[in-house]
Amino acid sequence: MPFPGDDHTGARIAHHRKRAGLTQRGLAQKIPYSYSLLTQVESGHKPASPDLVATVAQALCIDVTALTGQPYVTELQQDRLAELIRPIREALDLYDLGADPQISPRPAPELVAAAQRLCQQVRATKLHDAARDLPGTMAEITTAAHRTPSSELWAALSSTYRTAHDVAVKLGYYDLSTVALDRMDWAASRASDPLLSAVRQYMRALVYFREGEYTIGQRLISSGQGLLEQSPQTRERHAVTGQLHLGASIIAARARDQNAVTTHLAEARSYADRVGEATDVHWLSFGPTNVAVHAVSANVEMRQYGEALRHAADVRIPKDWALSRAAHFHIDQARAQMEAGRSEAALKSVVTARRLAPQQTRYHSGARETIRGLVHLSRRTPDTLDHLAAWVGL
Repeated sequence: MPFPGDDHTGARIAHHRKRAGLTQRGLAQKIPYSYSLLTQVESGHKPASPDLVATVAQALCIDVTALTGQPYVTELQQDRLAELIRPIREALDLYDLGADPQISPRPAPELVAAAQRLCQQVRATKLHDAARDLPGTMAEITTAAHRTPSSELWAALSSTYRTAHDVAVKLGYYDLSTVALDRMDWAASRASDPLLSAVRQYMRALVYFREGEYTIGQRLISSGQGLLEQSPQTRERHAVTGQLHLGASIIAARARDQNAVTTHLAEARSYADRVGEATDVHWLSFGPTNVAVHAVSANVEMRQYGEALRHAADVRIPKDWALSRAAHFHIDQARAQMEAGRSEAALKSVVTARRLAPQQTRYHSGARETIRGLVHLSRRTPDTLDHLAAWVGL
């Protein structure tokens, strides 16, 4: 049976396809997916995978969010998160106005610690707390950096911009995330930190990855690697280099370049063997665990679901690992399990993701499409699945 109602990604694909004057066969000829799959997705008989959505968005010259329906405003309003977005948007616009005479900022060490706490909140998926605290902290550090410029303060300000990007992405405000990355570059250049600038290029690459622009994403990764040449050979540089290779592996997977995926994962693994779990470097999750998790994600992106599950079986998540990354792994695993016909295991993985990171999972388009797929596959919807479907607004 199809998904209930017409407010799903497949229906949006059909709407925008028709607006572009294309038949289903016409669109199928523009994308690396079959006409049969496209018809099933549009009718709601199959979930729309993130790679299909990105490819269709690129073919129709529209944003991915037009097809996914993000941001999910109804749920955001229920969680009282929507009201926190405007203050973040306004705080991002203060960057070039100089010091605010009405603000008396705390000492620099306290401001740096405040910026770090925001990163911790996002990694712990406390999105409401991070979104609530972010605007005031951002405005305070902006004033401090303009009054007494220092690399330390500019780096802290760049960190708050990164937090704004992370919050915006997780809640589906991709336009805002792009603004935040522009501000991050502005502050990183003043901090004179090539590692921070390279991390920013990595994050930009992921923006284009989501939109299906893989060539641009690969160029941004290369740009980030070039910036690293300005930095000495340290553990921190090795961690950022390894993370860039992980980003490149996922972009290559979407581009169906198996050789590049293998090469980038091997390079990342060699750096991980040198630095260990480097979660203390620019709030990355780089290390052996993240390499293993990316091997799963890469195979999911290449639709090699059996291979993805083989790699997933070997993943051991450290107890102190970022909940945001752990939940993302379980969402990827759920997709592979669903596609492999292991619906019960997929449901357990989604439930685990929700337990670890409820807000992130609720607004994750991949999690929502997996739940939709499980609803369709289930002849009799289990109570847990029925509850999940209602929770994400299906």
